[in-house]
Amino acid sequence: MSTIGIGIIGASQHGWASISHVPALKALPDFELRAISTSRQESADAAAAAFGVEAAYDNHAELIANPGVDAVVVAVKVPHHRELVSAAIDAGKTVYSEWPLALDGAEAADLVRRAETAGVRTVIGLQGRYHPELRYARRLIADGRIGRVIGTAMIGSGMVWGPQTTRAHAYWYDRNQGATPLTAAALHAIDALSATLGEFTHHSSNLVVGRKEVTVAEDGSILPVTAADQISLIGTLEGGAAASVFYRGGTSRGDNFRWEINGTDGDLVLTAGWGNMQIADLTLQGGFGDDASVSPIEVPAAYRADIPEKLTGPSRNVAALYSHLARDLRDGTQTVPDFSYALTRHRLIDAMQSPSA
Repeated sequence: MSTIGIGIIGASQHGWASISHVPALKALPDFELRAISTSRQESADAAAAAFGVEAAYDNHAELIANPGVDAVVVAVKVPHHRELVSAAIDAGKTVYSEWPLALDGAEAADLVRRAETAGVRTVIGLQGRYHPELRYARRLIADGRIGRVIGTAMIGSGMVWGPQTTRAHAYWYDRNQGATPLTAAALHAIDALSATLGEFTHHSSNLVVGRKEVTVAEDGSILPVTAADQISLIGTLEGGAAASVFYRGGTSRGDNFRWEINGTDGDLVLTAGWGNMQIADLTLQGGFGDDASVSPIEVPAAYRADIPEKLTGPSRNVAALYSHLARDLRDGTQTVPDFSYALTRHRLIDAMQSPSA
């Protein structure tokens, strides 16, 4: 398989892509970052110089048209996803969209139809499942180390949805902008739970706007909050296990991420100091049989084999997703989550937000 040329829409010098996609791609031999675009040529040129990329554009159309770009990464605000993802699909390019795929299930369904009609490969940025600690936990569960899973409880913090924000990030507090505690932090964690223990067969939810206002740091102005920042999901998983998830905006003075998986013959506990588990440093503990408590579990090196050693922070799980994508392209398999899978997550969000939920 030849090297896969990547173009990133939204690769500003200090944005999300700069700390996740860019270092991951630079560390993986199967990929080459060949083009970036931002909304201004000045910022695109600065990012290209910082990242060592030859092609820089102030618009997405030229990036997509670049013959060296085999796959397009869309890493911009959610309201722009539909337009940019559609343009990449229309050009016949493989497209990797950051999560959420769209503003709602209807938009996501439209993008799925477009991709299927065009016959292009798609990828959605739900990288939390690739945590080495989580993958090893899945192996322990599959091997029966904790017996039959009978219950699980997860509690976490969205971290960035606290009482104060910057002007540039005020959109996080607007439900209609697509990047909320539910659609972002909570859904990443719920997806990791489902990838580990199975889907919810039935569920109920409760969404509450706890903080009614947010203060803008630059000028002290007050903005209304419309995005729920207290999120509860409870239900039953495939296999019959009871499950509960609670996510809050902002931070806690207690645990910002704790996930217990309880079985008939053991328990697993995953914790982190940062509540956005898809980018956090997870710690895995377990207790089995006659153990009176849990203790640290060492994750075998094999579960980190697809993550280059020099990577740290948010780039690690993104690199693992890219590694699996390269393997899919090489072997003709399809293991990474795609747009069709993303649609199932959007339908869960829509169901949680419905009045009857």
